[in-house]
Amino acid sequence: MAGLLVAGLAAPWLGGAGLVAERGAGLLHPRQTDVVDTRLPGNTLVLAADGSLITEFYRRNRTPVPAEAMAPAVRDAVVAIEDARFFDHDGVDGEGLLRALVRNLAAGEVVQGGSTLTQQLVKQLRLQTAQDTEGRTAATEQSVGRKLREAQVALAVEQAYSKDEILTRYLNTVYFGRGAYGIQAAARLWFSVDAADLTLAQSATLAAVVNSPTTFDLVDAPEAATARRDRVLGRMADLGLVTQEAAAAAQAEPLAPVLGAGPPRGCVGAVVGGFACGHLLGELAALGLDQARLEAGGLVVQTSLDPQVQGAGDAAVRATLPETDSRAAIYTAVEPGTGRVLAMSVNRVYGVDDLDPAQTVVDLPDAAGQGAGSTYKVFTAVAALEAGFGLEHTITTADPYTSSVYRDGGEAYDVRNAGRYPRTLDMEQALYMSSNTYFLALEDALGSVAGPVSAAQRMGLSSLDPIADRVVAENRGSFTFGAEPTSPLALTSAYATLAASGTQCDPHLLVAVTDRAGEPLRDAAGTPVVPGDRCTPEAVAPGIAHTVTQALRKDVEPGHPGQTARAAYVPGHQIAGKTGTSQDNYSIAFVGYTPQIAAGVMVYDPVENQDVGGFGGGKAATIWHDAMVPVLAGMPAVPFPPADPAYLDGDRSRVPTCLGGDVDRCLSALADAGIAATVVEVDADVPAGTVLALDPPAGSTVRSGQQVVVTVSNGSGYVPPTTAPPTTEPPTTAPPTTTAPPSTTAPPSTTAPPTTTPPTTQPPTTEPPTTEAPTTEPPTTEPPTTEPPTTEPPTTEPPTTEPPTTEPPPTTEPPTTTPPTTQPPTTGPPASEPPTTGPPTTEPSTSTAAPTTDGAAA
Repeated sequence: MAGLLVAGLAAPWLGGAGLVAERGAGLLHPRQTDVVDTRLPGNTLVLAADGSLITEFYRRNRTPVPAEAMAPAVRDAVVAIEDARFFDHDGVDGEGLLRALVRNLAAGEVVQGGSTLTQQLVKQLRLQTAQDTEGRTAATEQSVGRKLREAQVALAVEQAYSKDEILTRYLNTVYFGRGAYGIQAAARLWFSVDAADLTLAQSATLAAVVNSPTTFDLVDAPEAATARRDRVLGRMADLGLVTQEAAAAAQAEPLAPVLGAGPPRGCVGAVVGGFACGHLLGELAALGLDQARLEAGGLVVQTSLDPQVQGAGDAAVRATLPETDSRAAIYTAVEPGTGRVLAMSVNRVYGVDDLDPAQTVVDLPDAAGQGAGSTYKVFTAVAALEAGFGLEHTITTADPYTSSVYRDGGEAYDVRNAGRYPRTLDMEQALYMSSNTYFLALEDALGSVAGPVSAAQRMGLSSLDPIADRVVAENRGSFTFGAEPTSPLALTSAYATLAASGTQCDPHLLVAVTDRAGEPLRDAAGTPVVPGDRCTPEAVAPGIAHTVTQALRKDVEPGHPGQTARAAYVPGHQIAGKTGTSQDNYSIAFVGYTPQIAAGVMVYDPVENQDVGGFGGGKAATIWHDAMVPVLAGMPAVPFPPADPAYLDGDRSRVPTCLGGDVDRCLSALADAGIAATVVEVDADVPAGTVLALDPPAGSTVRSGQQVVVTVSNGSGYVPPTTAPPTTEPPTTAPPTTTAPPSTTAPPSTTAPPTTTPPTTQPPTTEPPTTEAPTTEPPTTEPPTTEPPTTEPPTTEPPTTEPPTTEPPPTTEPPTTTPPTTQPPTTGPPASEPPTTGPPTTEPSTSTAAPTTDGAAA
């Protein structure tokens, strides 16, 4: 068709072939189009924190390289075989067109094209940028019109760029077969080397392939490829680009392709961190960078993924549970103070084969599939410290313990511990030993789950956000036992807030996105599309974070009887953490942290509920330990800040019991407890000064400075007893004054004669009638003296029958991410877990009635 173009153009030039050769190109006019400035982008690269490759996204496998990254021989070979006059013409070679015309007319068909490298570049650019079938057809149609347009655009290209730039662009654009676009991709595909390292024989071979990648396929058509290569070498020698001896030596070499695997493609082909890559796609899509945009190429996506942390996590989850196990072991790691995600490991293959149960593309590290058990007790502890309770706040509870605030359907909500726990614990002991009864009593003292829910959200438990309002509205006492579906990543992030001294940071993998020029990718307003770290300082008061951390160290570090997570301990480092086990052991969890890294583990079946075996201090803590040993080995031991003394004692005091007693004694008891009081007198039919009511009531806790209103009787309406003492003789309960024997040393005048105080006028002095209760005794409505001490919240006696089923979370709440489609959320508070180092324990009850504690194995 190139010959037909010359014939059409030559009609006015019947003066001869020489005139055509001289003026053929000059009669064409440059055409400026967008194609002139097009540089086809390469693959989008996704990089780990250390710059290593995670994967690539592309429609066409292309890696543009500069001229200096191409072997000189390959540039010479392409010029020799495709356009020997490349450095002499201005984009359209009139001599070449005429030569092609003569040969095509002689053959009666098109046997030679006559297009220059510049024209071929234009054709490839139009073809590879076409958005539809019509565009691709227009770029390849055999017509004089297409050739004319290409020639016009080629002239414009030659005006805009140097010959070296045009040749470089051509070699980065042209197709070399089997999905390889550009010389770098071709060199990696066919010979497993970089374009800069191509030998003469390899350069000639790739130059030969350009003419027809299918016809000269090195594997499928080795003889044709070899013959074409030898022709290229001969042409190079003829043009003086290589010596005859060098060409002959190269021709003597075998074809010898060394096929490379090609670059990884997409998250399924990720070199490392397939699940992290899948999560990254969600972060990119939220910024408007969908997969189609990534495949358009040319971007560099920098992530925070740490290959060492990721590799250690991968090994740990698979060492405990193989890929074929139906239970999923999920490990996430986050950097405190930045929120940068360091690892996302699952004992699964990130893949799309539905017939392989080991493969899935569900974002399990972020999916809210099951509850996390007693790991939620941390949120209640934080809320309690914020409310003024100290870490040393002591409560005595029965087991089972029945709530005075929360309901389970029509019954009072109650829980029990697994095993024997001390009845009296302070908050620190209850936290690291994971006492269920204490934490329900602590929730009672708070009066609502609003505080713990708020603490969890401020700390970064984002999987709670969609259902938080409902949890508060229903006042679910089970909240502290972690019954709500939980994202492993969000849970780890929440604990990272404690590690960062109360600074909450949104977890993210994406660090930066740059364009092909290396500049940050910007939106229409010129702002970089990646916002950077998103942190909120003092989401939790630093003193509270430090104080809770010091308590949680006792859950992990040796030497604390009743601890639940000793299996997670890595010697030489301060480690804080908490275990968790959900109802019926459907899931287990452990979250631990140092000042430098926070990591969490959850184990559950993503397809159907089953007892996963053991407690959080077992498999979950073991995975954490195994994943962190190699990581912490390379980190210095950094101590945690000390606990804040202000949060040890707290500023809460217990309102003493003084109903029915004397107001002066009550005020004295309040003062001893550091509580201010206001007295309000009211009419009542009891003696003046009797305490009628306390607000807040006895047994509750109040903050420093909070007034307690003491309501007392003013005596108005009081009716004295109707039974009066006898008037003719002294009361039998009071001895007459004459009964005292006179002292043997006292003179007779010191003894008053009995007649000076006649009994008929003597009323009782300080002794009240026997029918009236003494004012110093508590009323009969007060708890008996055998009840627990005043630090216990007021409760009713727990029933002796089996406690009712705990209040389940609503099954209609969707998780925040795409969880396994058949996985229902947990339906109740967690089963408890006995301490591994505490007193002998019993097996947890199989009843779903109430959660029990997460002991050392939790």
